[in-house]
Amino acid sequence: MRILIMGGTRFIGVSLTKILVNQGHEVVLFNRGNNPSPVDGIQQIHGDRTSAVQLEEKLKGEKFDAIFDNNGRTLSDTKPLVDLFNGKVSHFVYVSSAGVYLPSHQMPHREDDPLNPESRHRGKFETEAYLKESGIPFTSIRPVYIYGSGNYNDLENWFFDRLVRDLPIPIPHHGLYITQFGHVEDLAVAMAGVLGNSQAIGQIYNISGDRYTTFTGLALACASAMGKNPNQIDIRYYDPNQVDVGNRKAFPIRMQHFFTDITKAKKDLSWQPKYDLISGLKESFENDYLATGRDKKEIDFSVDQQIFKTMKTV
Repeated sequence: MRILIMGGTRFIGVSLTKILVNQGHEVVLFNRGNNPSPVDGIQQIHGDRTSAVQLEEKLKGEKFDAIFDNNGRTLSDTKPLVDLFNGKVSHFVYVSSAGVYLPSHQMPHREDDPLNPESRHRGKFETEAYLKESGIPFTSIRPVYIYGSGNYNDLENWFFDRLVRDLPIPIPHHGLYITQFGHVEDLAVAMAGVLGNSQAIGQIYNISGDRYTTFTGLALACASAMGKNPNQIDIRYYDPNQVDVGNRKAFPIRMQHFFTDITKAKKDLSWQPKYDLISGLKESFENDYLATGRDKKEIDFSVDQQIFKTMKTV
């Protein structure tokens, strides 16, 4: 297949590009050109996807069998691309987010659960609705928290920063909120697995790890992945309602239960996550955190210090 990836040079796109090229596909990347290609020799088209005019100018003469839209955040990002290629591609794969679900007392989230049109992922909610109406053969992917090498969001690295320096880890409440992490390589494998799969057309899939973890469990897993004794790390629980940090982020994970059922993807895509949490965190720590020298960089822990000064035991 000749495949267009929107983005392709950061995080998800790096893993996906490598997998598709290894599978023998011809991959074309569309991006601003700020980062090098993850695979030598593949075609890149440089442009600004937020400009519908520029998008059409750059892509109007191109033909693709499938498109992966990895970085469309709003309907205005994705609609011009869909309109340009509707009726011309056999598959349009959109990366949405499990953040579109309406908070619920019944967990885990399943693909047919109610959605929250007022969430901070409203743009993805609106885009999924448009894809359903457009008639384009689409599949939507809803990851939870994505981690692994190349992660530009401070998730696992937030914990590594403190653990590698033997600093205490501030965790809100009692650390018992349940969440879910999925490795970026597992996500990319699942995304590649929808190609040529007629059962995936018109479907939405939760993609993440196959086990859940508490906030405390995540800290312990990060320690184990680094080779530290998890029983010797210093976790300090605090009430976030007693600490005013303004607009700064005190903890990298939303303070609620947030996890999904991935049974549908495992069944329809014949997919199984390769990484358990500790092995995935070990990959990230060794191949990204240490490899980029982040363990030696200056990190701002002023929010932690403020929490420790004002925290009350909860």
